[in-house]
Amino acid sequence: MRVIYNIAFCLFFWLSAPYYFLKMWRRGGWQSGFGERFARYDDAFKAAFGDKPVLWLHAVSMGEVGVCLQLIGALEKRLPAWQIVVTTTTSTGMGELRKRLPAHIPRAYYPVDFPGNVRRAFDAIRPRAIVLVEAEIWPNFLWGAIDRSVPLFLVNARISERSFKGYRRAGFLFRPIFAKFRGVGCQQNEDARRLVELGFASGAVRVTGNLKFDSAQSPPRAGLDARAFLESLGVAAGAAVFVAGSTHAGEEALLAEMFLRLRARFPDLFFVLAPRHFERTKEVAAELTARGVPFCLRTEPAPGKQCLLVNTNGELRFFYEAADVVFVGKSLTAEGGQNPIEPAALGKTVVFGPNMQNFRPIVRAYLAENAVIQVGDASQLEQTLAELLADPARRAALGARARAVTQKNLGATDRSVDFILSALGK
Repeated sequence: MRVIYNIAFCLFFWLSAPYYFLKMWRRGGWQSGFGERFARYDDAFKAAFGDKPVLWLHAVSMGEVGVCLQLIGALEKRLPAWQIVVTTTTSTGMGELRKRLPAHIPRAYYPVDFPGNVRRAFDAIRPRAIVLVEAEIWPNFLWGAIDRSVPLFLVNARISERSFKGYRRAGFLFRPIFAKFRGVGCQQNEDARRLVELGFASGAVRVTGNLKFDSAQSPPRAGLDARAFLESLGVAAGAAVFVAGSTHAGEEALLAEMFLRLRARFPDLFFVLAPRHFERTKEVAAELTARGVPFCLRTEPAPGKQCLLVNTNGELRFFYEAADVVFVGKSLTAEGGQNPIEPAALGKTVVFGPNMQNFRPIVRAYLAENAVIQVGDASQLEQTLAELLADPARRAALGARARAVTQKNLGATDRSVDFILSALGK
């Protein structure tokens, strides 16, 4: 089985490499840490572990990094003699680690899943246990842990219908791997049922809740004072601010046209547009220009504009803090949605479109308490935004309920740490 997988993976890697290298090149900064993707570490990284037992945490991208940082804060208190190391797959994830991870915790890129890379990574890091945040299943990496009898844990697991069907079809490959996991914490009962059906041991699977509620409640890190920054652009202290966060292709054009019509009714309205991928800045700027929206870039601030196009990573939370109304992207013209917890935890008025497939349990929790608004299409979104902008009392009530729902769902971090330490005999 391993031979067949490695032949297939090698073919996949080299056929897809041009696409991924182009993507990395567009995002910039790809040279930094590039060798780490092939487990080529510098001496400082290798020397960081000493003789301490090592706990290896892996967070795929920026969203998982927030969860990972929350876990680290809890784990360090209870495993003071251990050394934690964190890996991530994406450059956006690494950017967050460089900004937010304490300096004493080593960080590196996750190794591409070739046997030689995995072997070098394990030889350098020598993990005593491995914790995967959410799910990124690479067989050679997991086989490497199993061969070395390294306990495997999965936290904040969520299995979509699509992923469930895919893993079930490839059960001949994944079931023997899944059976070796020492512990799995998942977000809801349906995830637990699916995980057991896919081959995880029923005694290893437990429902711990969603760690993203906890990570959204973590103390705000030092950073941008978004309200002061907007005031420096000429935005009046009492002006309404509409923030569209993590938008995807197709949404920016609709939102730009919507904003112009709304501004005719609300002359002080200011628009903050933050695409999910900042390398789309040129494309999004062209959409705004074509529709006559006066804007400036976050990196090139200019007073007197009506819109700010955020072309930086890791600052969306700060602009959410300054928002009166938030639209959560990838929910109108794309599928899957983006995480609504962060603005909800801040007590903001949160609106999103019909396509929130990746966050169904979260959406249900907020909708059940009338704490957020889900619209069916662009026309309904515009009507809803107009109503909210005209009704500060309704905005305040929605924000208070959103914050309350978030508070009610806290505690997943401690539950996850408890089952990991219990399995390790700590």
